[in-house]
Amino acid sequence: MPGDEGDALHDAAVAAARAVPGAPWVEVGSYCGRSTVWLGDAARATGATLFAVDHHRGSEENQSGWEHHDPDVVDERVGKMDTLPFFRRAIHDAGLEEWVVAVIGRSPTVARSWSTPLAFLFIDGGHGVEPARADYEGWTPHVAVGGSLAIHDVFPDPDDGGRPPYEEIYLPALESGRFSLMSTTGSLRVLRRDH
Repeated sequence: MPGDEGDALHDAAVAAARAVPGAPWVEVGSYCGRSTVWLGDAARATGATLFAVDHHRGSEENQSGWEHHDPDVVDERVGKMDTLPFFRRAIHDAGLEEWVVAVIGRSPTVARSWSTPLAFLFIDGGHGVEPARADYEGWTPHVAVGGSLAIHDVFPDPDDGGRPPYEEIYLPALESGRFSLMSTTGSLRVLRRDH
């Protein structure tokens, strides 16, 4: 995540905490914790709690043979990606363990059991059609009225990047009539839940 997008994410989370005080936040897709540090710092500043949801096995675009594969995060013992140790180290080193709760599991599984209204939801999970659709369907109903939905890697122009966050999360949120666009910074979109 570029610095300007991280700063915008931080500011949007702080604003959401003011709009819906006391409600928790969820980040879907933490990977090694870069965006989580921005959100965790915002949680510390506002007294919020951030639940960081990730299975830590990497999205399809992170797997071996794909463009964004990093062999350094493969657990040789099991032959699979494991970003959890990197994530935990990032949160520890940033001094954010009091405000960030790691939730290890698949996003749809966790979303089915979630019942608490959210002040802030950040979706940066799997970028395939099905994972993006599942994140939208599973998590956006939990955003409280007045709360915010942030989506990363939204590319309206197909030449700029993958389409699922745009087509399966961003557009459906706007078309639902429940959300309106608040800000755009690079590929980050922040929307407010109006009703």
